Amino acid sequence: MGPTTRARFVHNRRGGRRRRGQYAGEEASDDEEQRATSSSSSDEGEEEEEAEASGEEVDDDEEVEEEAVAAEPAAKEPPATAAAGERKSGRKGPITISLKKMCKVCKRTGHEAGFKGAVYIDCPMRPCFLCKMPGHTTLTCPHRVAMEHGVIPAPRRNTNTSLDYVFQSQVKGKISMVKPQFLIPNQLECGNIKFHQRRVTCLEFHPTKNNVLLSGDKKGLLGIWDYVKLHEKITYDSVHSCILNSMKIDAANDGILFTASSDGTISSTDLDTGIGFPLLNLNPNGWNGPSTWRMIYGMDLNTDKGLLLVADNFGFLYLLDRRSKARIGHPILIHKKGSKVTGLHCNPAQPEVLLSSGNDHYARIWDTRKLEANSPLASLAHGRVVNSAYFSPQSGNKILTTCQDNRIRVWDYIFGDLQTPSREIVHSHDFNRHLTPFKAEWDPKDYTETVAVIGRYISENYNDVALHPIDFIDTSSGKLLAEVMDPDITTISPVNKLHPRDDILATGSSRSIFVWKPKTEADFTEERTKQKSKEYVYGSSSWKKSNGKHDNSSDDDSDGGSDGKNKKAKKTHFTHTVKGKGKCKL
Repeated sequence: MGPTTRARFVHNRRGGRRRRGQYAGEEASDDEEQRATSSSSSDEGEEEEEAEASGEEVDDDEEVEEEAVAAEPAAKEPPATAAAGERKSGRKGPITISLKKMCKVCKRTGHEAGFKGAVYIDCPMRPCFLCKMPGHTTLTCPHRVAMEHGVIPAPRRNTNTSLDYVFQSQVKGKISMVKPQFLIPNQLECGNIKFHQRRVTCLEFHPTKNNVLLSGDKKGLLGIWDYVKLHEKITYDSVHSCILNSMKIDAANDGILFTASSDGTISSTDLDTGIGFPLLNLNPNGWNGPSTWRMIYGMDLNTDKGLLLVADNFGFLYLLDRRSKARIGHPILIHKKGSKVTGLHCNPAQPEVLLSSGNDHYARIWDTRKLEANSPLASLAHGRVVNSAYFSPQSGNKILTTCQDNRIRVWDYIFGDLQTPSREIVHSHDFNRHLTPFKAEWDPKDYTETVAVIGRYISENYNDVALHPIDFIDTSSGKLLAEVMDPDITTISPVNKLHPRDDILATGSSRSIFVWKPKTEADFTEERTKQKSKEYVYGSSSWKKSNGKHDNSSDDDSDGGSDGKNKKAKKTHFTHTVKGKGKCKL
């Protein structure tokens, strides 16, 4: 790729500030002048504090020079004459401005914290932002230098049987320990710029149509995109009224998509027509305040039993019959009452075993054949909110969780001792405000069940540009296999999905979607000779309402929604395609 250019922004400071004048034909009294002087001083101080808060640099020489010029008449003239001259000319006395640096984190002087260019600087009075341990900063954190230093192995447990000893001595030596080569999709192939109205919240590859990618956003819009035929994309903007949190393709009919939303509904949507059929509505009476509004986050499909399992933000689990489209039984409390259930996942080898994660700092394992409140098979304790929990995709024997304490935890055997994880991997993903939560996911093609992918929050300095890489991690050792980034993508990529059959990675970054493929030898040769052209499709960033006005509302952090009825969705086609070299402006 070619060199990256940076846009420069010049902030012009005003040469002088307006001063409060006097009324025509009148002279202000001493009290009025004193009040005006104090008011002007406070205004000056507020402007300087705002300049420091916004990161603007104050020119020390300019301030000192202004102070010296203002103080010069007072030094040469007597006090009474100087005061009279100031009243006639409207000039005030000298203004003293403090140039001490103040930290925005601890509110102490002498140091600063935050981003300086493309580098993040920690507050030295607080623990490390990455590993949460005191004594060092993020720049010197050992887990940032080499990720494998952050692996905390579990103590060895003496649980071997006689068959295990036979396996170790006679069989294991004949098995090749060399893992197959893993192809990292590290080259940006194409992108769909501003495809969505709001930030992307979930991605899913179609199980039978190899090149079709499904996506949902914060406003409830559903997008369907064929990334091989860039111009072929469809959006349904009336599937849900707010955040689309999860989606699953019906295993019996790949033309039906189940979606879960923060509006408290589960919808069965026809991908060809966009017509949605409501399966569940937890808010039939509409909005009655946040204390009663139910939102659905976790959802998964038990293909063997034909069950659709969903969970809400109050800790309850609901069972739906996929065929009769009816609810089964009563809601079951699976997490602390009032806490949000962030995710559900059925074991691929034993679908009756369910894994849930929640805001109560636990991930729990359940047997759906005998579901009862407060009766999990196991409870996996975490330090903070658990964003996600997944069984391994092939055998289902491993568990991978993502927690907001900047830890990725791995359990190697679900039928062993689950009190402590087998490994804890330190990784930067502790940020959820205005971002979709980071979730580490297994590679569905890796039969060794060791590779996971997750986006990174803390930026890295690449040629003076702050980029947020996408990390491929070996969960067996905690080693960083690769970090994928592109100078054209400067936004954070919290939503990542690996293709179940091809070596393709799809990422959701802000309102855009990008597709990555492995870089081949031909690409290396072509890159040496000339820059490889990229293909982008530009979607509509502002959408027209019925009144003719554009909706450019900001992406706030509200997860609530209004009571919306399911209807035939509005279908929008985009056919404008842009091909060529150069970078794409996000």
